[in-house]
Amino acid sequence: MTKRLLLLGTGGIAAHHVEEFAAISECEIVACADAIAGRSAVFAAENGIGRAFDGLDEAIGWGGFDAAINCTPDGVHKETTLALLAAGKHVFCEKPLAPRYADALQMTEAAERAGLVNMVNLTYRNSPAIQRARELVRAGEIGALRHVEAAYRQSWLVSKAWGDALTEPKWLWRQSSAHGSTGVLGDVGVHILDFASFGADDAFVSVKAELVTFPKVEGGRVGDYLLDANDSVAMTARLASGALATVVATRFATGYLNELSLSLHGTRGALRVETDGVKSSLSACLGSDVDDAVWRTVETPQVRRNARRFADALLSGQNGDPSFRRAAEIQKVIDAAIESASSDRRATVS
Repeated sequence: MTKRLLLLGTGGIAAHHVEEFAAISECEIVACADAIAGRSAVFAAENGIGRAFDGLDEAIGWGGFDAAINCTPDGVHKETTLALLAAGKHVFCEKPLAPRYADALQMTEAAERAGLVNMVNLTYRNSPAIQRARELVRAGEIGALRHVEAAYRQSWLVSKAWGDALTEPKWLWRQSSAHGSTGVLGDVGVHILDFASFGADDAFVSVKAELVTFPKVEGGRVGDYLLDANDSVAMTARLASGALATVVATRFATGYLNELSLSLHGTRGALRVETDGVKSSLSACLGSDVDDAVWRTVETPQVRRNARRFADALLSGQNGDPSFRRAAEIQKVIDAAIESASSDRRATVS
């Protein structure tokens, strides 16, 4: 039976979800909804979606959908997701699940109590390279993990490749805490923290972080947007295995557009993952190559994408990964990083 989907939020990321789910025959986006009056109708007409609603309440009142893709702004993920869960709808939510761990945990527990499928679109799980790297780590190919280096580099604050960061609302809100942003840490830090710990098959137990907000305009404000959210984060962390990690994320990586990298160094070998969200690569230094520091390309077979995994979870009734609980655990690390930066001390992830 085809699963009927509601697309909640018709902003920039919505078109990506239309494309992803169009490739899945068992799912159909039958309606869209947006809190801005009239916007969903325009989006529906442009994308061949049968129904459009001005707000979530209207869509829930109609009720003709099995699950929702929640791509609303970060600050309203909680209230919209809880409303969907209360209506008995499965939810595929954009990241971050919520700006704070306590809220993410509340959403997680609500979904689990209701027995509903709950997943978060941590898109870099779609990388074949990170999936293969995790398999090699779990198989013991690099031995005991000792050092991890992870970085997420963007440059949209200095490059206009994706638009103008100081004039377009889709970029301005990401720089303003009053508009629900937790800065680069919450926006893409969630990705690199998941990417690093998933690839390493390990967990963060403590962090020492520094958050920086750089001046961009005189007075630090553009219209209604106070540009106070962090632009760069650097942290050291200890993992459950005892390994040391360095993690950075920035919007000021001039010369890069959207690049993630992860290096995993162990007692028997090392792995290096790189991706721009479209293509990815994996290289390894293993066995006798360790003595001469020779790196070789590792083949990476295709993997199921997040949308496909969500569809499979809907069809099977078994929850998929990354789940709400996984996203909440990553949010706990983000909260610890914020605590560390504000106190200038190492914070425990608890």
